[in-house]
Amino acid sequence: MANYKLQINGRTLEADVEADTPLLWVLRDHLGLVGTKFGCGIAQCGACTVHVDGKAMRSCSLPVSAVGAKKVTTIEGLSELGDHPVQLAWDEVDVAQCGYCQAGQIMTAAALLAQNPKPSNEQIENAMHGNICRCGTYHRIREAVALASTKLK
Repeated sequence: MANYKLQINGRTLEADVEADTPLLWVLRDHLGLVGTKFGCGIAQCGACTVHVDGKAMRSCSLPVSAVGAKKVTTIEGLSELGDHPVQLAWDEVDVAQCGYCQAGQIMTAAALLAQNPKPSNEQIENAMHGNICRCGTYHRIREAVALASTKLK
């Protein structure tokens, strides 16, 4: 085991884990940040999406040893008050049903809008394509991302 000092949600946190431990399990099991969800374990569903230096990444397949000094943002760190434009749009459009995929969906959408504040419908579709919603709220997800783009400051 090794000790990893990680920059997560603006804080330095430490975890004693094996180098190949996926970031997802470090976040959930060692640091108590359970907003990031396990869905598939093979980076195919998007439930585990976090930001690493601002880029949306699947934490279930990212070994903690690859994180280094990069800044990690989880759903808990996206907005202290839950008032990020994507979160506000999610509520306004009433996207969630079961809610399990929502953290990953929101993190993917927030990364898209940080890179491209006025995406086209096609760009939204392409960015969100890899995030699976078992409840099938895809239309509302796309609508919320478009709405969030109008709320950006």
